[in-house]
Amino acid sequence: MIADTPNQAPELEVTSWFNTTAPLNLDMLRGRVVFIHAFQMLCPACVSHGLPQTQRVQSLFRDTDLQVIGLHTVFEHHAAMGPEALRAFIHEYRLTFPIGVDAAAADTPIPRTMQRYGMRGTPTTIIIGRDGTVRHHRFGIEDDLLVGAWLANALNEPPATTRQDLAGCSTDGCTIPGGSLRSLETGTR
Repeated sequence: MIADTPNQAPELEVTSWFNTTAPLNLDMLRGRVVFIHAFQMLCPACVSHGLPQTQRVQSLFRDTDLQVIGLHTVFEHHAAMGPEALRAFIHEYRLTFPIGVDAAAADTPIPRTMQRYGMRGTPTTIIIGRDGTVRHHRFGIEDDLLVGAWLANALNEPPATTRQDLAGCSTDGCTIPGGSLRSLETGTR
């Protein structure tokens, strides 16, 4: 997957969930912005930067319709990072956002969701827009301000179900029957 190219987000393949009463899937989250942090417990950059950043995102955006998801995607040291170890890790680090365990693949050490998204490793940040397309996909440590800007842009987009065809628009402005561009943005006339 090429980073930042709008593509339909592949569904998550998760075998178990922590910090949620019901399994999550992208279809049920359509219309909301989704922030996914892919990590491994034994990844130093995940532990020192990615997971604390994800916890801050969860806290700072709690009053929005953002859905934060942690994805424990183990591609090495499988025996050391099983579900019981993850449960203890979540407790010790006081992680509060939902965390799914990426499904193992039969023929490769690379888990299924990691393959579907073409992840290069951990940490990986993925932001999915309200319309279900991947808006941001990056491997490595990212600055908090950049992540906040990406999230603010995604959250500022209107729900896909209320967008209207703006065929009357050009670089000089828009001609919209029955209203103005501003009325479309605010829902008023």
